[in-house]
Formats: sequence, C-alpha cells, structure tokens
Amino acid sequence: MKLSMTSDYVTSQDCPEPYLRRIAEAGFTHIHWCHQWHTDFLYNDSEIAQIAAWMKEFGLGLTDLHASAGKEKNWGSLREYERQAGVDLVRNRIDMTARLGSDVVIMHVPVAGTATAERGWEAFLRSLDELKPFARERGVRIAIENGDFDVLERVFGAYGPDYMGLCYDSGHGNGRADGGETTSLDRLSRLKDRLISLHLHDNDGASDQHKLLFSGTVDWPRLAGIIATSSYSKWVSMEAVIHNTGIKEETVFLHKAYETGRQFADMIAKKKA
Repeated sequence: MKLSMTSDYVTSQDCPEPYLRRIAEAGFTHIHWCHQWHTDFLYNDSEIAQIAAWMKEFGLGLTDLHASAGKEKNWGSLREYERQAGVDLVRNRIDMTARLGSDVVIMHVPVAGTATAERGWEAFLRSLDELKPFARERGVRIAIENGDFDVLERVFGAYGPDYMGLCYDSGHGNGRADGGETTSLDRLSRLKDRLISLHLHDNDGASDQHKLLFSGTVDWPRLAGIIATSSYSKWVSMEAVIHNTGIKEETVFLHKAYETGRQFADMIAKKKA
C-alpha cells in the first residue's frame, strides 16, 4: 500500500537523512517534503542531489513538497524587492519538486485581512503570474492550503486547474468555516474538483496540533467520502508530528502513523466502492 509521511515529523530543519531512513523502515513508500517550509532557505544543486540519492537508497518517492512563503523573501510582500526574492524562493522549490519526481508544490496564501489587503492581493497575483510559465515548464502545479476559503475561491476563479489546485489540511479545517454554521468540509465538498494534495492530521478543534489520525475530533468518515469522489488521485499523505502525541520513541510513533494511514486509506477505498 502506498502511504506518505511528512519529512519533518521531528524537526523541519537540520539533516533529513535519519528521518527519511526511519520513514522508509516503518513501511512508508513516499514522503511529503516539509523541511524548511517556513524559512528563506534556498536549496542548491548539491543538496537536491543528495536528497535524491537518499530517497533512491531508501526506496522513497515524493508525494509533494511544502514550499515556503518566506520570512523576508515573501512572494506576497508589498516591498517589491522582497516580493521578487519571494518569487525566486518559490521557483527554487518548484524546481526541486520537479527534480525529485513530483508534480505538486504546496503554498500558504500570503494575503491577510488588513487595510492593505487589496494591495497585498495585487502583489500576490503578480507573483502567481510570474511563476506560471516556470511551473508549467516543469510540470508542477501549485496547491494552495486551506485557511480562508473565500480567498481560495477567488484564486481558483483567476487560475485554472492546470496551474492551481487545493491542498486540504484536515487540522486547519477541523471546525467552522468563516465563523458561521458552514463547516470546512462543506466548503471542501464544493471545491473537491480542485483537490490535488492532502495534509492529514488530527486535533481537538481548539488548535493546530498535528496529532495522529483518529486521535482528535476530525470527521474522518465524511472526509473519506469527499476525497473518494474528488479529483485527488494520489495516496494518503500525513502531516502528523510526534510532539503532541505523548509518544517518545520515533519508531513507535511512525508505526502508529502507518497503521492509522492504512486505516484511512481503507475508508477511502470503501467509499469509492
């Protein structure tokens, strides 16, 4: 069974080799690359080549890659030099994604609900326009992670599914959407034809805890049904981390992650059937 685990289940920085090794030893076939997901770090050729060599050695494929909106290299910045540097940072991750054999890079929307929101939106669209030919040349699509579904719908209205898709994060989506009675799963159901990536983990509905599947209050049966009838064509991909689980041993954590992932994959298969 194909199952994917996030590379940063312990840390998102430092040498990833021991974590890739343990992920493979636990039975996972793929990884979600999440190292350096929130930094200005630029991967160079030697680093990408070494990561590719480790993945080949351990028999791992790349499901997708969590790119960075950056700290100072920010693709939504109102400072033009910072925005341009942010675009270069995203280009770096798009190129890395293609070289490691995947076709999806995941991003957070940099637009905030402030007085400069419209100016920020315009900067964001400039960045997306500049990235589009680069991404297309490499066969990589950008998946925007859920947070504000109104913003997601606005993005999808501006760009087609050949370039922009949805990454559904079950932790972000565990609760009400827009402060009303509509849930994030209701909103996901309306956008399921744009679903191209998954960040699966659980929480208690109060905060983003990245716990193991089935350990919190996410509505897994309903989510499985939506995924089963969506455009998502890959395997179960988890973004759970060890820190909030109470588990001390990495091998024990990864074994439990694998088992919960297999359980959820079976749920999706049954919904499809």
